[in-house]
Amino acid sequence: MYAEALKAGQKIFAVAPMIDWTDRHCRFLHRLVSARALLYTEMVVADAVLHGDRERLLGFDDSEHPVALQLGGSDAGKLAEATRIGSDFGYDEINLNVGCPSDRVQSGTFGACLMKEPETVATAVRAMKAATDLPVTVKCRIGVDDQDPETVLPDFLQRVIDAGASAVWVHARKAWLQGLSPKENRDIPPLDYDLVYRMKQRFPEVFIGINGGILSLDDAEAHLEHMDGVMLGRAVYHHAAMLSDVDHRVYAAAPRDMDWLLVRDRMMAYAEEHVGRGGRISHITRHMVGLFQGVAGARRYRQILSTDATRPGAGPEVIANAFAALDFAPADAVSA
Repeated sequence: MYAEALKAGQKIFAVAPMIDWTDRHCRFLHRLVSARALLYTEMVVADAVLHGDRERLLGFDDSEHPVALQLGGSDAGKLAEATRIGSDFGYDEINLNVGCPSDRVQSGTFGACLMKEPETVATAVRAMKAATDLPVTVKCRIGVDDQDPETVLPDFLQRVIDAGASAVWVHARKAWLQGLSPKENRDIPPLDYDLVYRMKQRFPEVFIGINGGILSLDDAEAHLEHMDGVMLGRAVYHHAAMLSDVDHRVYAAAPRDMDWLLVRDRMMAYAEEHVGRGGRISHITRHMVGLFQGVAGARRYRQILSTDATRPGAGPEVIANAFAALDFAPADAVSA
């Protein structure tokens, strides 16, 4: 995927892995809005893959392709086995998390704290590469704590590239493992896009994508002047309609008007299946709340999805009722 993209000069737009957000229901919705964006799972810890409910942790709908599995961990052997299992599930890519700053990943010696152990990451990448024919990629920060990103990041990239990483996605902020919460680590450390741009110049033969603080498709296109790929997280989650322009603006597909009523119908059918298997409609509707920012009726739409979906016995009709609150006709497009 990445080698072909580099050769063809094709940029990649990705939706970032986000714990508690980019589950299979979120990804199903996002795929309805964009056929081409690369989607990522939440981070799944390698130990959980080895010992947990694999269908619950790794299962996904075939429509989600291209979809990447993000793993967390530091033990090369466990990561290799989790990679093999993920490959068997049919993912298009296996990604190693070296960016998450939460207390949970610190206690497990993985995530962003691995920026301090580049050779551990390189060893893990080698083991993961040996376990699959899929692209093995890394998502990292520019550094952590008192590290100097100007020296740490190029060394880190060189090691993981030498280990065989097919691509590296760089969140253009440090992570402060002590003193800042995970939420604060998404906003407070300053962004250094220029450093990431320079890393692309330094490693022109390797796919390097950028992440962090990117709020719109205009911003994304500006970054793609310098980088091979761009990854958006919270901005897409809270304004998912922006994905409707990705295929045209990033992948040069023909422009189209979104058929939001078709999206409604597909989500209702999907929800009916989920509820029929014993799931809750709120598992799905919580990801739909941010679809229609600025559209007449959007406030009522959000209220219905947020409240009615939690009531006992609620089903797909909640989605129909929410869409009915919006002020657009079936043939109308809702602009992203």
